Amino acid sequence: MPLDALIFDFDGLIVDTETPEVLVWRELYREHGQVFTDEQWIEAIGRGAEEIKETPLEILDRLCGNTLDLEEVDARRKRRLMNMIYAEPPRRGVLSLLKEAKALGLRLGVASSSKHWWVDGHLQRLGLSQYFHQVVCADDVLRAKPHPDLYLKACSLLKVGTDEVIALEDSPNGIAAAKAAGVFVIAVPNAQTASLDLSGANERFESLDGIGVARLAEYLQYF
Repeated sequence: MPLDALIFDFDGLIVDTETPEVLVWRELYREHGQVFTDEQWIEAIGRGAEEIKETPLEILDRLCGNTLDLEEVDARRKRRLMNMIYAEPPRRGVLSLLKEAKALGLRLGVASSSKHWWVDGHLQRLGLSQYFHQVVCADDVLRAKPHPDLYLKACSLLKVGTDEVIALEDSPNGIAAAKAAGVFVIAVPNAQTASLDLSGANERFESLDGIGVARLAEYLQYF
């Protein structure tokens, strides 16, 4: 099949928001004499908020005997997190791939388990909104990743078949969502997800640096 569209995850794929988030949670847990475990962030990464049974903040409060001022702790966390994220540029290779894909007439979309206020705001801040024909977020579907809903809706809005698309993902939950939708998925892990089991992806690149549309298109010929 021809390659007609690319669908990008946002957090951790377009911008590495995940490393700052893990670092900030680890710091907050240490301040309260606790340890933010690998299992906690692995469970949450790439997953929709409604799919998380207990948030890191709720876990921390429970470990501290429900004694925390949750609003104060969360406000402090958000200040630290945003300071770090605002210093993050797009990941290597993202902008060049977007420019080439747009010039070649590919349909471009985002499928994110985050909400529109977060994704749209960062895309605008980074000057990337202009490249995307559709941005589909958790508030557009009933179920976020690892369910297929985001990818199915993105393909529908982009007016492309699921077999004409390549998804770019960085986490097991994102990969599971794309695969469940019948979309060819390439894993492009960040510092936090590189050691996770990404074997569900059809292919894996360590970054998008130097990756062009022609190379991506070759994969769909054998999918």
